[in-house]
Amino acid sequence: MNQLLPTPIAAFVAGATLLFASASATAQAPVGDAKAGEGKASMCIGCHGIVGYQNSFPEIHKVPKISGQSAGYIVSALTAYKKGERKHPSMRGIAASLSEQDMADLAAFYGGQAGEAAAEAPSKAAPAAVAALIEKGACASCHGANFSKPIDPSYPKLAGQHADYLYVALKSYTVQGNHVIGRGNPIMGGTASQFKLAELKQMANYLATLDGELKVVPQSRFR
Repeated sequence: MNQLLPTPIAAFVAGATLLFASASATAQAPVGDAKAGEGKASMCIGCHGIVGYQNSFPEIHKVPKISGQSAGYIVSALTAYKKGERKHPSMRGIAASLSEQDMADLAAFYGGQAGEAAAEAPSKAAPAAVAALIEKGACASCHGANFSKPIDPSYPKLAGQHADYLYVALKSYTVQGNHVIGRGNPIMGGTASQFKLAELKQMANYLATLDGELKVVPQSRFR
């Protein structure tokens, strides 16, 4: 049909169609209910509600702090586990059981547990070598001020996250073509692949020292 229209009109129609589709998708996204999310979090607290709890896949590391994490990122991560873009057997099993509304509710619950707001600047200056690595990766351009103010809600806060988890996550983005481990994300894959493993560990160790909003909220397994 657009072939019958002058080029400017065809472009306008196409643009308007894309805008309408985008607005419709946004309108259909479920709104999270933190109270409902609290009731659904029983499957999460056995790992994320225990201080110092460790995971053994694909290697031993602390499970990530998710209290205070960006709600949009929690939804994005759960969706990636459900689709198999993030390979983790237990997380995929949990995510597969969740509806979009469940994910939104859990994200609202955990996203609302933020700790004290992070400062606008890093609370601890990076050593020169690490600063150069972070600049090379342009990490702040997505993860924001103090690596705790992501520019997009689907990006994670990094400041204060467990160093060993950050290292394992960064390594996972470098894995290609493996059906058991790895994470499929073109942007992060390209970024992480620039670095040696020792350099990824240096960056992870530094990010873990920053003051941020992430924390573990201890919760009983039985409630």
